[in-house]
Amino acid sequence: MKELVKYIAQALVDNPDEVEVSEVEGSQTSVLELKVAKEDLGKVIGKQGRSARAMRTILSAASAKLKKRTVLEIVE
Repeated sequence: MKELVKYIAQALVDNPDEVEVSEVEGSQTSVLELKVAKEDLGKVIGKQGRSARAMRTILSAASAKLKKRTVLEIVE
């Protein structure tokens, strides 16, 4: 999951080297924290949050296949 989010985020931003994804794993749920450069934050979120929502949809579909719940948080 971590690699999937990192791959998508790097495709969206201008500074792909500054994309960081950290994972906090629980028994049923894992939280992925996405950090990007300050100037790329708008690109990851998208207009009205469309890009962020699309990433969360892909993530939930992929994690449903593994029978886990994964939450994406975009950290400033």
